[in-house]
Amino acid sequence: MRFLTVVATCVALAGCSDAPQYEPLPAGTVVLAFGDSVTHGTGARDGEDYPTHLAQLTGWEVINAGIPGDTAKRAANRIHDELARIRPVVAIIELGGNDFLRRRPQSLVKEDLRTIINATRAAGAIPVLVAVPGASLFGAATGSLSDAPIYAELADEERVLLIDDVFVDVLSDDALRADRIHPNAAGYRVFATGVADALARAGLVTR
Repeated sequence: MRFLTVVATCVALAGCSDAPQYEPLPAGTVVLAFGDSVTHGTGARDGEDYPTHLAQLTGWEVINAGIPGDTAKRAANRIHDELARIRPVVAIIELGGNDFLRRRPQSLVKEDLRTIINATRAAGAIPVLVAVPGASLFGAATGSLSDAPIYAELADEERVLLIDDVFVDVLSDDALRADRIHPNAAGYRVFATGVADALARAGLVTR
């Protein structure tokens, strides 16, 4: 019943042209932050990760389920256990960077992310997808990173809320990153603010 009362649906779904829109979720809503080392908070101290900042910005209970080194492929096998354990209303999915670093085909990464999205929906939660930069040493060195195209494609195909440009903007600023793939403490604050702003535009957060 919890999901039936708080999980919102896209308003007039057949007429939605861009991102889905939702009703705001109250303080205390359980949210799963599902991802890799960036979700975990590598590059900053304990309590400086983006899920902690997001909890402060939204009033939600954001559970950090980030595992350093995790790939979309491996995460697709653990999502069911995390959903069953946490029973979130929203799952924010940030994965793919380690797959790209291993030069795994983006088409396969896309299908693993689709599996995670479908599992999230099957559990009665709202999936939110965070776009991750495509692997580019030149882009990292010059501050000209861009989101891998599979995220926009998948968001369009699956009608899922996409948080785009936030990750790339952080990693494109030397002052906001600990290394070429991780934000620093200031970067995680900016990251969380960007996520919260996107959630607010979709109606999930009242700000």
